[in-house]
Amino acid sequence: MVAPPDNDVLWARALHYSYNDGSPALSGVSLGVQEGEILAVIGPRGSGKTALLRCLSGLAQAGRGEVWFNSVPVHKMGPLARERLRRDRFAWVDPTPSLVPELNVWENTALPLMLRGSSRRRAKTAALEWLERLDVGEAARKRPHQLVQAARQRVCIARALAPSPTVLFADEPTAPLHRADRAHVLRTLTTAARSHGITVVLASHDADTAALADRSVTLLDGRRVNTVQLPPVTEAEGRAACSLSV
Repeated sequence: MVAPPDNDVLWARALHYSYNDGSPALSGVSLGVQEGEILAVIGPRGSGKTALLRCLSGLAQAGRGEVWFNSVPVHKMGPLARERLRRDRFAWVDPTPSLVPELNVWENTALPLMLRGSSRRRAKTAALEWLERLDVGEAARKRPHQLVQAARQRVCIARALAPSPTVLFADEPTAPLHRADRAHVLRTLTTAARSHGITVVLASHDADTAALADRSVTLLDGRRVNTVQLPPVTEAEGRAACSLSV
């Protein structure tokens, strides 16, 4: 077993992962992510992007291969240890916005901070700040069902950024947004991550997303490739992406 490079906050070697039906999702993928880097994982739907993010974050365990976080072997952790790692050091944004319906918007945003031990007052202050940065501050006291889907997704991004995670995994985070909003929200996310030293692993089937990242890797059929020609993303496809899983 070879230890990862010292400057890589995340490091994966020869990851193999299969779906429940036995079909391969990843076939020998290796990569490293440096601290504070914004890495875009680009590829068409079905290329293994979500599977890769799930393995890197400990949400799923690869059938073979290694995953390291700050030189700690995630692939050797048990379920409870991986859960603590995700709670304390990682954050995740899904393509589909998911919020606690019983809580209002600022309470949803503050929830990860309170789970980590922050006081309600301090968590609320941080939550309101991030909601303003994501242009949903006026909805702070509303319930999730009172917001349109695009606004709910902005809240989910604010919730992920509020606790200043070490690594933010964002799986098609702007899928529910209209094209005009996607670039703005992605710029807000990447600028905020850089200013707070947050490492970001961002999955997208939109090649334009790579322009906002420090570096990109491309997947095709579960393998890293040098490049792949992606079709342009239409408005309908962007909205539909939130209901699809890679």
